[in-house]
Amino acid sequence: MSTKVERNSGGKNALDTVKLVLAVLVLLAGIGGYYYFLQAAQPLRVIGVLAAILIAAGIAAFTEFGRMARSYVRESQFEMRKVVWPGRDTVLRTTIVIAIAVIIIAALLGLIDFILKKIILDWLLKVG
Repeated sequence: MSTKVERNSGGKNALDTVKLVLAVLVLLAGIGGYYYFLQAAQPLRVIGVLAAILIAAGIAAFTEFGRMARSYVRESQFEMRKVVWPGRDTVLRTTIVIAIAVIIIAALLGLIDFILKKIILDWLLKVG
């Protein structure tokens, strides 16, 4: 990412902590409500949990941590635009090479296992 000067929060840590605690409490209330209202319809309970998740995320978004997360997502999206994705032919060729390499390595490991089994069972333990 880009190098940036760290910002001083200016004493907002206490308020951010309160907001994060409130977000966690809202989330726990939504989960608790899901189990408390067992007689309610399942879709209604799921909607309640999803609403609690959205509200908790909304509260957490207005903290320093939320701002940092949004900045990280924005910078990640910017970097993703720079990526040059391989074409279909390149992906197909690479997949075939990897599949062949896996088959060869599996055969070699199987051969080594067979040889070690023969050495241990036949020569050292004299079984069979």
